[in-house]
Amino acid sequence: MPKQEFHYELGGRKITIETGEIAKQADGAVIVRYGDTVTLSTAVASNTPKEGIDFFPLTVSFEEKLYSVGKIPGGFLRREGRPSEHATLSARMIDRPIRPLFAEGFRNEVQVVNTILSVDQDASAEMAAMLGASLALCISDIPFNGPIAGVKVGRIDGELIVNPSAEQSEKSDIDLTVAGTKYALNMVEAGAKEVSEQEMLDALMFGFENVKKLCEFQETIIEKIGKPKRDIPLFQFDADVEKEVRENFEQAIREAVSIEKKLERYEKIDEITAQAVSSFEEKEYENEKEKAAILKQVAALCHQIEADEVRRLIIEDKIRPDGRKIDEIRPLDSQVDLLPRVHGSALFTRGETQVLSTTTLGALNENQIIDDLTEVESKRFMHHYNFPPYSVGETGRMGSPGRREIGHGALGERALSQVLPSQDEFPYTIRTVADVLESNGSSSQASICAGSMSLMAAGVPIKAPVAGIAMGLIMDEESGNYTVLTDIQGMEDHFGDMDFKVAGTAEGITALQMDIKVNGITKEIFDEALQQAHKARLEILKNMEGAISKPREELSKYAPKIAMMQIDPDKIKDVIGPGGKMINQIIAASDNVKIDIDDDGKVVIYHTDQAAIDHAKEMIQEIVREAKVGEVYAAKVVRLEKFGAFVNLFGHTDGLLHVSKISHNRVDKVEDVLKVVDIIDVKVIEIDNKGRINVSAKALLPKPKKVEHPHHKEENEKPKEQ
Repeated sequence: MPKQEFHYELGGRKITIETGEIAKQADGAVIVRYGDTVTLSTAVASNTPKEGIDFFPLTVSFEEKLYSVGKIPGGFLRREGRPSEHATLSARMIDRPIRPLFAEGFRNEVQVVNTILSVDQDASAEMAAMLGASLALCISDIPFNGPIAGVKVGRIDGELIVNPSAEQSEKSDIDLTVAGTKYALNMVEAGAKEVSEQEMLDALMFGFENVKKLCEFQETIIEKIGKPKRDIPLFQFDADVEKEVRENFEQAIREAVSIEKKLERYEKIDEITAQAVSSFEEKEYENEKEKAAILKQVAALCHQIEADEVRRLIIEDKIRPDGRKIDEIRPLDSQVDLLPRVHGSALFTRGETQVLSTTTLGALNENQIIDDLTEVESKRFMHHYNFPPYSVGETGRMGSPGRREIGHGALGERALSQVLPSQDEFPYTIRTVADVLESNGSSSQASICAGSMSLMAAGVPIKAPVAGIAMGLIMDEESGNYTVLTDIQGMEDHFGDMDFKVAGTAEGITALQMDIKVNGITKEIFDEALQQAHKARLEILKNMEGAISKPREELSKYAPKIAMMQIDPDKIKDVIGPGGKMINQIIAASDNVKIDIDDDGKVVIYHTDQAAIDHAKEMIQEIVREAKVGEVYAAKVVRLEKFGAFVNLFGHTDGLLHVSKISHNRVDKVEDVLKVVDIIDVKVIEIDNKGRINVSAKALLPKPKKVEHPHHKEENEKPKEQ
């Protein structure tokens, strides 16, 4: 197929799609040019199903090439290594709207690779890659129910903007990403500065209108160059096996679903599943491979029956597995100050979900260095989320965070960052760590509640407490019946059709995230979910306020104290000294204080001991201190010359005391009246244009009285001649 180009304009920027020239051996490949951003998206599917799995093996990657922004990678090897957090989050953002649009039972491995070749910070590489991923799948022979598209939405002075530039994003009070088909949205990611539910809904619908246009643009391309889809067999249960499992075990599983306690419920369902598998182990099979496949089907069928019953109870009977009403929150408990030595700590429990959050304050030079495609070089607030396997009663891998932990951490960071004080108001690097101790749904939102309380306990002057809640949806797409659930637990999340997380203050939303398993949801469902979330958020905030209602006015005695001062930027080099000699002397002499110096001359000193801070501040003040005309000093004589003496006023600042300025009486030899190390009071009388300082001791001495001679007086008293 020869190279072909297709053009579109979005938000005043041109989009060009190229295909047929590059990566021709992939099942589908497109180049997307958006402004000066260039991405290559490829899609490849295996020809046969992957054996021995019971899930859809889709992988989506976002390959950051640092040459795309003119950077050489850091580190010893100077080449790209493991994905950055930004790359991981971008890959997840593209995966989430694509995954639901493959048919149930799809078991062929699919790999979508998005390579970022050039980045224009005003033209989103993430949105270009999402468009490319959709088109690569759609023009290929891989069965995919797309296209999908995504856009970013900003708002400045009440005006909504599609795909805002970097400068516009800085001014925007909404940072929203939406994706979906031309029929409905199926992925949302947002941060906001306490906006109302109605304002967020308006932004969602504005984004959806632009998503529809991009999907329609893709359809014109697919119509011209799309390949016929290959016939891929979908996984289906063996009819005889399904019949036997349902006849013998379905009723018992449905009854077990209604057990209120999570671990008891799961234990009973596992017991019934084990019985079902055991009943099939005694049968005869042609070989071990067939036996393993049937036993796996039996377990999967039990799981499917469990899912069907959960969904039926909620949609038809409005009954949840733990007996709650559809808008009821599980029991809440909020505590602070669990850990005596950390700077701030809090424990938040909601039902069987529990998160411990700690806050640590550090110097600004302890911020996180960023090495990715964005313009952000560092950040002073980090929210880290850890999900150990014991939190769900399992064993498993411990170590570096996975995609899920990075994603949940980013969501919490986005929610809490909206209420943090500015760097000028609170010059600290801030880190919150959320350790999930127990989990049965929505631990990411519990981490936001716990994080908000630990920040306040640490004395961080946040604008307002933030709480988060996870909403769910169980929907029958054929009938259109649905139920929106408040505070979903693990089973409802796993078997449900939507995970809609909303975080915010009493005043408005600060973060939003939505993933769905159905094709999309309507404006009415969005509205209902947002209103239920608002009600739940206020209830949670009230519980949190029972533990701590506002930020503490004083920091922990173990947190670093600060002192700020402003120096002349020209003096920075003097404070640092050659090779850092002077600053290291100050640090060593002040019990290893931490010192940050900005290019504008702002100095911040940190230490747990105020005396150490004061000592470092005095040393810096001495270095940057400048003499002024009219000031008086008790100066030490440091050198004698024929024409006068050099005296030290302070620090490294000397002045010249000319021989004529020592006394009102004539001084022939300086050494007759002064010697080195003498202390003499002097006044600054001049600073020349080269910075040289002239001082006078005479100016501080009383002038001698004028004595008149007697004969002068007699002459004055003689009468004048007539």
